[in-house]
Amino acid sequence: MAASASAASHRVFVYGTLMAEEVVRVLIGRLPSSSPAVLPNHQRFSTKGRVYPAILPVDGKEVSGKVFMGITDSELNVLDIFEDEEYVKRTVEISLTDTSEKLLAYAYIWGNRDDPDLYDEWNFEEWRRVHLEDYVSMTQEFKEELEQLEQKIET
Repeated sequence: MAASASAASHRVFVYGTLMAEEVVRVLIGRLPSSSPAVLPNHQRFSTKGRVYPAILPVDGKEVSGKVFMGITDSELNVLDIFEDEEYVKRTVEISLTDTSEKLLAYAYIWGNRDDPDLYDEWNFEEWRRVHLEDYVSMTQEFKEELEQLEQKIET
């Protein structure tokens, strides 16, 4: 049996809106296996005028999140498009919270280190309570537009 182009397996560290299962299910159509993880020497920030966070390298800080395992090439492509040009996908070393095992994973790092719109720590539970429903709707619209674009490209 030939391996498909989507068979590659990637790990992706998430720390913001992608920690919400509802958002991930809409984006990639499934909930991949995951483990709680920490990204050392980074800090999560709120972004003025936006409901999603940013992370930047900051010595001595750490960002709690989770790592998705078994992400395919096509799923990674969807995440890349969703994260937009404000983020740069980088390979980072994370530690699993349960075992302290260190792994390499992709993470989406804010592209502008000097962005004046970054402030305070972003709070996932507050975001979930206030913004989740609207964010899932926005994500559904994004996914529908992406699928329509892919259909146009294929025809």
